[in-house]
Amino acid sequence: MSYDPDQRKLLSVVSHGSVIFTTTLIFGLGIPLAILLISDDPVVKSNAKEAMNFQLNVWAWSIVIGILTFLTLGLLGFILIPLGFLIHWGMSIWAILFVLGNVNQPVRYPFILRPL
Repeated sequence: MSYDPDQRKLLSVVSHGSVIFTTTLIFGLGIPLAILLISDDPVVKSNAKEAMNFQLNVWAWSIVIGILTFLTLGLLGFILIPLGFLIHWGMSIWAILFVLGNVNQPVRYPFILRPL
């Protein structure tokens, strides 16, 4: 079966881009979930799942690292928050660039757990 490469690219970019533009868990998971449910393209579905897995990992690790940082550095640990956002957004931008260059291959974020 043949899939439209432009639609594949658009939906995959929106899945990974939602992680950047929505820092809330509801929209960060909701947009890729909606794409997962409406698309029948296997690459788009894989990218939507990967975007949701990445968002879940970001939230889970942010909580764990945030608590440990607060316990060890106290309020001084809040200086590290911008570093977390840079890594978060940097990985999402990398995924978007990957999708734009490799339309037929799903993204695989390194070093994340994949519950979905």
